[in-house]
Amino acid sequence: MKEMDCIEVIVEKEMYAKEGVHKGMQGWICYDRCADGYWLVNLPQYGEKEDIATISIREEDMKVVPTMDARINEQIKAQFEKNEEAGSISDYLI
Repeated sequence: MKEMDCIEVIVEKEMYAKEGVHKGMQGWICYDRCADGYWLVNLPQYGEKEDIATISIREEDMKVVPTMDARINEQIKAQFEKNEEAGSISDYLI
């Protein structure tokens, strides 16, 4: 992996979920160095909306994808917000 690669988060972890990041979300590597197995990743929303997060993600918790579609992030975010309002996050977290 390298800076500017588009990635997809391939696991659901509590440490990412606390920052609003969930399995299936897409982002881009925004720093040119890996630190202790983690890459700094930006996960945007579509258009001019505020980014979901810029966090460190373990290399094995993501995969490189050819292009990024921030609309996917908004769909996943909306689903989790709906579940939180209903009072259930389910057994999605590991």
